Amino acid sequence: MTSLDDTALDLIFSEARTVTRWQDKAVDEATLQALWDLVKMGPTSANCSPLRVIFATSDEAKARLKPLLSSTNVEQTMAAPVVAILAYDTAFYEHLPRLFMAEAVAWFTGSEAVTRETAFRNGTLQGAYLILAARALGLDCGPMSGFDNAGVDAEFFADSTWRSNFLVNLGYGDRSGLEPRAYRFTFDEACQIT
Repeated sequence: MTSLDDTALDLIFSEARTVTRWQDKAVDEATLQALWDLVKMGPTSANCSPLRVIFATSDEAKARLKPLLSSTNVEQTMAAPVVAILAYDTAFYEHLPRLFMAEAVAWFTGSEAVTRETAFRNGTLQGAYLILAARALGLDCGPMSGFDNAGVDAEFFADSTWRSNFLVNLGYGDRSGLEPRAYRFTFDEACQIT
């Protein structure tokens, strides 16, 4: 396997930024489908794949979300071409006979705590894949957790086993006025080799 060149690494990591202002430019459905086709390839425990996504693109969908947002997130979210509502399926194990093997269902049904922890951890991991895949496709991202999870669950996931995790605004960012990048820990501050 070869490594990515510096241009690709800059696109995904080094020069990528969380944006809060957006160009008035739509994200087409083909791009969202391509995004999912990349996200689904990332590894999860026993291929459990609990991530579920609603891509809110319509004014109606965003209007349903708006009262559930923290006040500091309203403007940037309403302006974003797409708001990805990332959720995890607490009944992910029902799909394991198709995704992995039937015997694996029992691994996750004996304890509600284990089931929820597995769904949340792997759904979050897939959410990170979504951010990286979006950047790889030339989209900017604005991930956030400032919203009413219970309200989003009631509004978008009533009568389902899906639970909201976090939101990611997607589109083509307006990078004018970005603040300098915040400090990141050095290797020695955050890592150990034993």
